[in-house]
Amino acid sequence: MAGGRLQGKVAIVTGAASGFGKGIATKFCEEGAKVIVADLSEAAGQAAASEVGGIFVKADVTKASDWAELLDLSLKKFGQLDIVVNNAGATYSNKPTPEVTESEFDMVFNVNVKSIFVSTSVLLPKYFLEENRPGCFIQIASTAGLRPRPGLTWYNASKSAVITATKSMAVEFGPKHIRFNAVSPVVGSTGMTHLFLGKPDTEENRAAFISTVPLGRPSTPADVANACCYLASDEASFITGVNLEVDGGRCV
Repeated sequence: MAGGRLQGKVAIVTGAASGFGKGIATKFCEEGAKVIVADLSEAAGQAAASEVGGIFVKADVTKASDWAELLDLSLKKFGQLDIVVNNAGATYSNKPTPEVTESEFDMVFNVNVKSIFVSTSVLLPKYFLEENRPGCFIQIASTAGLRPRPGLTWYNASKSAVITATKSMAVEFGPKHIRFNAVSPVVGSTGMTHLFLGKPDTEENRAAFISTVPLGRPSTPADVANACCYLASDEASFITGVNLEVDGGRCV
């Protein structure tokens, strides 16, 4: 898109094979960015990249070596990296907290929190700081990190950690013109919705939750993508350390 809001920018979007990530990658491409679609699912990732006009890279967001490869590809292919969207996330099925297994706990903290630790540990010193480059990191958090509800205690805690880490890095790296913001969607209809609900993702099962959203509907990939596009654009050049709730008023 000539003259798009992200024209001339290069972005990495993780977990971009489906759901919010695919929506973000789609919007970014439409607005003129060059997008690297990073995901563990090779088939779905290739299909998404082909559909949205991005480049697919298979990546485990918890591994430093995979982040180094993402950076290397971005620099070799496009000569720069401007935007990083840490969207990849995981949860377990809604259940009483004492029933959560250690492997489930490790999974949510590895995918939701460690991935941000690893991405910044690799990208900041190896590119943004070393090259004195401005940048924009956007973490996809959750309203669960702000208004936790029963049955997803450790998922809620992981998203709270994402929000706090984002704000902390915003303060630390503001003088380097590297912005850090988070986006917190309310539950939407994605591949993980049935886990949040603890039952099948049907209209009937969603009704009780949606009744708590003042605007009366779940979030969509487009809602999240639009928020991310704003935060990634030059329009938001003075916005850092923000957790933008995309929740139809849920957290009020």
